[in-house]
Amino acid sequence: MTAAPIRTWQGIRDEVRRRIAQRVWRPGDYIPHEVELAREFGCARATVNRALRDLAEAGLLDRRRRAGTRVAMNPVRRAQLDIPVIRDEIESRGLACAHAVLRRERRTPPAEIAARMGLTGDARLLHLETLYTADGAPYVYENRWINPETVPAALDQDFAACSPNEWLVREVPFEGGDFTFSALAAGPEAAAVLSCPEDTALFILDRTTWRGGQVITSVRQCFHPGYRIRTTL
Repeated sequence: MTAAPIRTWQGIRDEVRRRIAQRVWRPGDYIPHEVELAREFGCARATVNRALRDLAEAGLLDRRRRAGTRVAMNPVRRAQLDIPVIRDEIESRGLACAHAVLRRERRTPPAEIAARMGLTGDARLLHLETLYTADGAPYVYENRWINPETVPAALDQDFAACSPNEWLVREVPFEGGDFTFSALAAGPEAAAVLSCPEDTALFILDRTTWRGGQVITSVRQCFHPGYRIRTTL
């Protein structure tokens, strides 16, 4: 039993996570039913349900209808990834951030981008190439495609004052996305923009986000040589 009522789903989530980590409930164990937990924590059953759903999505619980909820036999360790605002990332290092839109056009994307965004036919997207700098040095070269069917307001933006990265994070909520990380040799264009020799190994992030079944944007970010990313488990 807990020493005091826990009335928020976050508090219940943290308590259940603690019990799993400390092996109060071991892998494969069935945990008490929602009604019992609600009685123990002094809260509504819906609050317990919200906490358990969050832990199931995190891979710590296995929930099956009419079979109960048990601790996952092999809990998944998931890294938390956020979509960073590049300006915040640069300024957190004590550097001055600036950005410049190198290209802005409306055109049909290449087949690879169309496939990634689930588009068919001759859809015309907003294409942007942007360079972000840190204290004047190249930091990220961004090649972005925005679907105006999903984000029509993007067509009215020149992105001179607010970068495409920051505008989308701030103005356009998303429901899901995927990330791909890779290392590629710098081609002539990336090498010129990032001021590095051709064939230099670059950290590449490809990201696609969507909302309501429609893709918002697909972007490739090429980071300066030596860039490192850190996340948490």
